[in-house]
Amino acid sequence: MRKIAFMRSVGIQRADPYIQQAIGRLAADGVEAGLFYTSGSAGDDDFPGYRERLDRGVTPRELADAVAAWEADAAVSISLPCENALRDAAAKAFLDASGIPTIMTPLAATILLVDKWETKQICKQAGLKVPDGFRADSDLLAGRGLLVPGYRDALRVQAEQIGYPLMAKPVWDSTSMGIRTLRSPADLDSYLASWPEASAVVEQVVEGDLCSVDIVGRPGSYQVLPLCWTGRAGAEPVFTFADLRWCGPRVEADAAFAGVARTLVTLCAHLGVTGSVNVDMVYTGGQFVILEINPRIGGATTLSCAASGTNTFASLARMARGLPLAGGMVQRTGWAIEFLADGRISPAVVAGLREHVEVVTAHELVIDGASHGDIVVVTFAEGDEDKTVKALTELHDSTGFPAADAVGKIASLLSP
Repeated sequence: MRKIAFMRSVGIQRADPYIQQAIGRLAADGVEAGLFYTSGSAGDDDFPGYRERLDRGVTPRELADAVAAWEADAAVSISLPCENALRDAAAKAFLDASGIPTIMTPLAATILLVDKWETKQICKQAGLKVPDGFRADSDLLAGRGLLVPGYRDALRVQAEQIGYPLMAKPVWDSTSMGIRTLRSPADLDSYLASWPEASAVVEQVVEGDLCSVDIVGRPGSYQVLPLCWTGRAGAEPVFTFADLRWCGPRVEADAAFAGVARTLVTLCAHLGVTGSVNVDMVYTGGQFVILEINPRIGGATTLSCAASGTNTFASLARMARGLPLAGGMVQRTGWAIEFLADGRISPAVVAGLREHVEVVTAHELVIDGASHGDIVVVTFAEGDEDKTVKALTELHDSTGFPAADAVGKIASLLSP
């Protein structure tokens, strides 16, 4: 094998430093990596290989043709969010047909998983816990096509049966976009009267700790990476990166997750998942409730890699080369914590941080062209909790970084 193409739809910096490590391993084995991307910038430091920028509106056929024109021997999807995973799944169909095997979940399964209502049904059939809910069809609400006079009342009855508050979220969307809280029948009436442009899942609000897990592999061999904790779930939607995100020991939750992990692996095999999926959950009352299964790289992939000493991008590259991938539960090797900085961080401040903890990555977080400041991931060994809190507190006192809010949250996590 001479060439492997990586298909990407967001800035490659979110994959630092693991994509560079994976490419370095390929280069050492004489395999050239190519990046076919549709957003952000990519220089030699970001992706030390062939790079081709494509239009954000590129079709699956055009993407497949670009990869084929480069004469790739295999391809890997590392795109997100879900609408771009669907694009890559369609491109996979073209690439596979042309003799370029592509590491991506097949199109039929991807379509099911990007649809939140279909995902809910699949999970229920597998025996996984999901929030009770119903589907609100935008065409029926708007009177497009078949007229169903009792449709709104049917939805009201279902809402009363579940109970308020409820949360409405578009069937097709991700990164917590488009979510609306419905606290009362009046809120539901207002929502139904506004004729939402997109069909939605309306479901009970589950309060608890938000978490996610990445599952990487193919039928017969899946790696289940460590749980990552990403904030609190409740009635009010929050920005995905608003809270502290971390991967570390949580004994009771880890034990409770073992059975859920086995069920998820069985489901992935049934669907033919190939590559990576990201599962969003709420941990409440000692149980895990499944919110979504995203057929793509996860937003917390860097965290799970940092805490476990693994490299998801290297695993995907191994799969593309036809090499075996060891399955099973991947164990943590330490703590990993991710937090947003207030704006951009100077190199001198990052250097100061490196004197106290291992800095995995520190780069600008850009979503849909908007900057949210720098996002930082640090890692350290179990047993170094008090030492780390002391070091970060002293760094804040001398430089103002990390912000007091971030230091407080880290201290509460590590030294409760």
